[in-house]
Amino acid sequence: MLVLGIESSCDETGVALYDTVAGLRSHALHSQVEMHAEYGGVVPELASRDHIRRIVPLTQRVLEAAGASLDAIDAIAYTQGPGLAGALLVGASFAQGLAVGLGIPAIGVHHLEGHLLSPLLADPRPEFPFVALLVSGGHTQLMQVDGVGRYTLLGETLDDAAGEAFDKTGQLLGLPYPGGPEISRLAQQGDAFCYSLPRPMLNSGDLDFSFSGLKTAVLNLVHKNPEARREDVAAAFQVAAVEVLAGKALRALKQTGFHRLVVAGGVSANTLLRSRLNAEAARVGATVYYPPLALCTDNGAMIAYAGAQRLLADAPAADGVFTVRPRWDLSQLQAA
Repeated sequence: MLVLGIESSCDETGVALYDTVAGLRSHALHSQVEMHAEYGGVVPELASRDHIRRIVPLTQRVLEAAGASLDAIDAIAYTQGPGLAGALLVGASFAQGLAVGLGIPAIGVHHLEGHLLSPLLADPRPEFPFVALLVSGGHTQLMQVDGVGRYTLLGETLDDAAGEAFDKTGQLLGLPYPGGPEISRLAQQGDAFCYSLPRPMLNSGDLDFSFSGLKTAVLNLVHKNPEARREDVAAAFQVAAVEVLAGKALRALKQTGFHRLVVAGGVSANTLLRSRLNAEAARVGATVYYPPLALCTDNGAMIAYAGAQRLLADAPAADGVFTVRPRWDLSQLQAA
């Protein structure tokens, strides 16, 4: 089965072709980072308009790269939510219109399920069950994953997501948007132990997160020490955030008794987080799995893959009637 995947939940337009026999055939991605950088963050109306401009050319590019035609597609998967309502509508409308025209099924996919399953596109790939750390600009969650659609929330952020804290800290340090990659780059030149920053909720006894206090601590540090080197502040912040993420993830492994950890979402590309998790997991006899680096951010491949798994399990398609779900709890998903 050949599945076309469409991702348009926020500021990246992603299209991909996934073959349930041959694997990922092709994928293409357009990022709106440069457009939104002028405003210091995502402007929803601009994001929606740009998705409209990009989605058809990207689909054509993916088909050409795979040497496939529209007639070869067996189904279409699209991001139904969560995300920006207008951006979601672009992808959903395109997917449903194309599906009706081709007479094939279309299925709405949960954006976070796409991220959660994206390490299954890597080699080696994890087997079920596993603990998943979803860490991005909008979400920080720990999930117990027993199979496709079988997700149990173990803990989540009570305020800012980790990626959001990275971006806001970047703004405080006067770094370009998005701040996460810039923080990581700058931190390589800094002394992580030059300043002491809090590790919020690290020893709370549960699996929830909080990053708002860490962000505020950076704000106070910068105001009280205007001469502070940005490199040192970035390094101190990054170490604090990574220590919390790694500590909670390892606690989740211990709590569940699992020995496999999946890390997905944009922050999963952070090199310090990867090295810390790999070392801590090896110490307790566990293995960590990540998506391919090109698939850490939002992308069509993860949507195509998640949709394919749903369709293989006979999940119902939308049949030309669709809604988008800007707010959608992952734990509300039904098992495939």
